[in-house]
Amino acid sequence: MHGYSGDKQAYLTRLRRIEGQIRGLQRMVEEDAYCIDVLTQVSAATRALQAVALGLLEDHVRHCVADAISTGGPEAEEKVKEASAAIARLVRS
Repeated sequence: MHGYSGDKQAYLTRLRRIEGQIRGLQRMVEEDAYCIDVLTQVSAATRALQAVALGLLEDHVRHCVADAISTGGPEAEEKVKEASAAIARLVRS
């Protein structure tokens, strides 16, 4: 079971909403909307994806990493490295 399993429906709802935003962006470009309006919507979709990513990361740390640390051993080290790498990817994006 993954750390986000308890919030799976909420994540799916948010991702579907983001999918709708992306479709709206496609329509805006197809209809030659004003550049700044398109950029504003791109920014909103990006922030929405970042919020999902942060929520998943928090769930991962609370569930997967915490469980591995309580068990100890090499798995704990691996989970901490995974979480650190995920944080680094988020910071770079």
